[in-house]
Amino acid sequence: MRNFITTLSVSILALCSCFGIWAQSTAPSDTTVAMVDKDDDRYRIGFQDVLEIRVFKHSELSQRVSVSPNGTISLFRLDRPVVAVCKSETELAREIAAAYKAKFIRDPEVTVNVADQRSQSIGVMGAVGKPEYFFVKRRFHLLEMLALAGGPNKESGTRVIVSRTGSTSKCKQADDPDQEVNVYSFKLRDIQEGKKTFWMQPGDLVSVLEADIIYIYGNVQQQGAIKIRESITLTQALATAEGLKPAAKKDKIRVLRQKGDKGEREELVFDMNLIDKGKISDPILQPNDIVAVSEDKAKAILLSFASAIKNTVPNAALRFP
Repeated sequence: MRNFITTLSVSILALCSCFGIWAQSTAPSDTTVAMVDKDDDRYRIGFQDVLEIRVFKHSELSQRVSVSPNGTISLFRLDRPVVAVCKSETELAREIAAAYKAKFIRDPEVTVNVADQRSQSIGVMGAVGKPEYFFVKRRFHLLEMLALAGGPNKESGTRVIVSRTGSTSKCKQADDPDQEVNVYSFKLRDIQEGKKTFWMQPGDLVSVLEADIIYIYGNVQQQGAIKIRESITLTQALATAEGLKPAAKKDKIRVLRQKGDKGEREELVFDMNLIDKGKISDPILQPNDIVAVSEDKAKAILLSFASAIKNTVPNAALRFP
């Protein structure tokens, strides 16, 4: 009976350890950024993370170790390194236990905790004082991230955008068909005045815009962002992109438009042939509309947009508690 109670107690402690990061997603913490509770989106161990490895009843095997540049960790009395990167704490604990069981421990009980998160960051770019990648070890909201980046500079406009890939890890590939992508748009003043509070996640990319932006994607001569300071129609936006390519389908020009602050987008379809003939009115675009001259799915378009933002953030990184 005593052995049963001991085993049960250890199992409960191990379960609490496995779900420690999930618990931090519900309240601010001094140790790590909040994580979501879906199995696929638990915190994924990354390069340079520091791990606490504990083996029950074998204190000589417990150790604190950093994930190497090749994604592995070397543990006491194991002949080969163990791949750690892109695994959850629970997954890695199971693999370490299996490795020790194959060697000399009958039923090893192993726990893994990320003691120091060093692999994931939040990027802030655009019209701010210090555009950087920031490593953070507690929960931050958008206003705090803007403050870390020196706040909006004199060139800033009225909008701030957050691009979120849907996974708190960087282990999912950009072309993963199951990866969710959301682009959130806020009025900068609403964030500064506390009217809107948006909690950040690792991998988020924040962009403070210099002016209102319309994005052109697909079969145009010059795709990318168009800065606007006054109203612009769909025809004018396409003209700014130097016109359509021959392969473009003029009868299916899509506009992806954000609905509220939740990142959801509605899809509007326009026939440029009818617009050119004056049979329907030329729509006026709204800030942060994405004009898609392509048959690509909306998810692919948003992934391309998120990638474009990421490539503009400086490579330097700062760490904050």
